[in-house]
Amino acid sequence: MDINDFRTVATVLVFLAFMGIAWWAYGPSRKRYFDEAAQLPFQDDDAAPAITAHKKGEQA
Repeated sequence: MDINDFRTVATVLVFLAFMGIAWWAYGPSRKRYFDEAAQLPFQDDDAAPAITAHKKGEQA
């Protein structure tokens, strides 16, 4: 097995990983989740939970 065989195997594995991520991102099971996430900027600020944690040394 020489370096070109390793490169071929690596290319195929990376391509399969890319296809898996693309299927995860654009698959029909994720549509509802991404539609909800797309509406987050338009939701009322009063409905959003308040963030109470502060960094050390930061005043409220």
